[in-house]
Amino acid sequence: MPDLDLLSTFLEIYRGGSITAAADRRGLSQPAVSGQLARLEEQIGEPLFVRSRRGAVPTERAYELARRIGTHLDELHHALGGGEGDQADHRGTVHLAGPSDLMAMRVVPALAPLTAGGLRLRVTLGLADELLAALAAARVDLVVSAVRPRLKNVVAKPFADEEFLLVGPPGLARTVDHGRLAGEPVDALAHLPLVAYGEELPIIRRYWRSEFGRRPPNPLAVTVPDLRAVLAAVVAGAGVSVLPRYLAEPALAAGSVETLHQPQVRPLNTLYLATRVGGLAHPAAAVVHRHLTERSREWELL
Repeated sequence: MPDLDLLSTFLEIYRGGSITAAADRRGLSQPAVSGQLARLEEQIGEPLFVRSRRGAVPTERAYELARRIGTHLDELHHALGGGEGDQADHRGTVHLAGPSDLMAMRVVPALAPLTAGGLRLRVTLGLADELLAALAAARVDLVVSAVRPRLKNVVAKPFADEEFLLVGPPGLARTVDHGRLAGEPVDALAHLPLVAYGEELPIIRRYWRSEFGRRPPNPLAVTVPDLRAVLAAVVAGAGVSVLPRYLAEPALAAGSVETLHQPQVRPLNTLYLATRVGGLAHPAAAVVHRHLTERSREWELL
């Protein structure tokens, strides 16, 4: 089993995005950090980072290892006297970005307690592509993204899973021929107007293609880039939509909306927590990243 020093060094490289950042945080030379990483990779039997001029990019094995050990190592360091340093890390400003509904309902409430330690949050809301571009250009520090980033200087780790439901108001639900739905679902649903997050139907299109094998032919009634507003429009009878379970569940329980389709396998979408390469060298950003990762384990499916 790897010793704690090797694991601690690995975690600092993972969070800081580079050997240099880890050396500063650990109070070691860069050759010493490189040597510890090499020993850990030898013990594990596979590489943990892809090294380049842009920093140390985690492999999938690194993501899994960090997820398993991060909280436990943090708790151990805290128990051994690292608590004051953690509090100091809370001080600073972190520019965080993500979709408006998820930020309002999950992310900002999860981070609010950290402000008592001096953390300052600056939150930007918007669509994934524009927010990831802002991250790559160093205008924000972290992005919660519904799509996996493909930018060269951006790294991301799986953060949480969303389960999607196709829902509509009871009046529209009664217009669906359930016999036809079983055999010809696209045609059975084609008359229903859509309420969408964006003009390109980013969530709805994915659901139709994964469940029915094609893009929806339905008319588009409302476009609004906030899933809470999408739900409000559906409840008001404007159309149907695809929404994450955490958002739709209260309306389902109240009878304001109904599910229109029951997939054999629950359609899931992975959310990612994205940072620039080396971005977690900023201690306050590392604290936010760690705290969100830990809290997301309590959410199960969104």
